[in-house]
Amino acid sequence: MIMKLAPSLFGADLFDLRGEIQSLEQCGVDMLHIDMMDGNFVPNIAFGPDQIHMLRAKTRLFFDVHMMVVEPERYIQRVAAAGADMITVHVEATHHVDRCIQMIKECGKQAGIVLNPGTPLSTAQEILDNIDMILLMTVNPGYGGQSFMPKMLRKIKDAREMIGARNIDLEVDGGVNDLLLKQCREAGANVFVAGSFAFKGNVKENINKLNKAMQD
Repeated sequence: MIMKLAPSLFGADLFDLRGEIQSLEQCGVDMLHIDMMDGNFVPNIAFGPDQIHMLRAKTRLFFDVHMMVVEPERYIQRVAAAGADMITVHVEATHHVDRCIQMIKECGKQAGIVLNPGTPLSTAQEILDNIDMILLMTVNPGYGGQSFMPKMLRKIKDAREMIGARNIDLEVDGGVNDLLLKQCREAGANVFVAGSFAFKGNVKENINKLNKAMQD
């Protein structure tokens, strides 16, 4: 199981995005987690297709786009065309999650689903053979700087058991620091989103701590 770090651009300094991204590249980061928020499914508003397109021209990092929007099927084609590599959609945000996965695949992109802390793993069972990633929220989505919910460690373990031998990444997002990353890794996660911890202070030092936690 390959360990991957996905710093969340939502935690970066918007006045120095180029510098922040360059720091990530210099640290050998695997992917960039980009939160798309509509102010409806979650209270905040963040990066849309136009911003993703502009970012795409500045870096070759793998774009892991997390769509926190109602009816994501309305935007999937635009997000794919903007430069996303992986697109994840919330099962809570659409009546047609299987259709969303099909749309993402038809665009030639990797596809995943996202589960909020209160959403049972059973909602993923029927589409396991069609997805590339399960993203488990370890906080309620929409705000940065929240504290990791310890009870999610059990859910991570259960999700890894459910995945079994399938080639599916298990990503965690919310309140992750170097110490919690290690616990999530031990529970079965292999992709780690870090926002506030990654970008507060010295980015390179923070990324090095997270990378070390993935290896220890």
